[in-house]
Amino acid sequence: MNRSDDLNSLDTTDLKILLELIRDPRVQIGELSDSLGIARNTAQSRIRRMLRSGLLHDGGREIDLEAVGYDVVAFVTIEVTHRELDGVVGALRLIPQVLEVHEISGRGDVWCRVVATDTHNLQTALRSILRIKGVIRTETVLALHTHIPYRTEPLISRLAQGGPRQQPASHWDNGT
Repeated sequence: MNRSDDLNSLDTTDLKILLELIRDPRVQIGELSDSLGIARNTAQSRIRRMLRSGLLHDGGREIDLEAVGYDVVAFVTIEVTHRELDGVVGALRLIPQVLEVHEISGRGDVWCRVVATDTHNLQTALRSILRIKGVIRTETVLALHTHIPYRTEPLISRLAQGGPRQQPASHWDNGT
């Protein structure tokens, strides 16, 4: 299975496997096959196939959403009425395309990462956000390319090697 065929070749069983791995990335193959009612070898071979194709990343929690049709990524800054903040966050949680939400400082009050299948799907999600009680305005920026995806390995690797928890000061910090 190559990347261009990922979306077309995923069946209901593949999607159920992905969903179980998202819910519990440490699920054992035996538990997975039992819960889905499939043979252990079937579960194992499908996971291997998804790992080889790059659709599924090691650990099972990170899924290449582009490979399943969500290739539009947007970052939305939302200005909200502060007394409505909890309600806004609760409503954002109900929009499936909203991947993460952060309360921020600076311009805007809430920042979220949104994915969509195309610009029309993004527009639908953005309209849903704008209809939330307490949302004053939004600003949307489209991601054109991900150069460095979310990562934690460099930090943990540094700690495991006994390194400092912070980066050493750069030459910009000491005036040189």
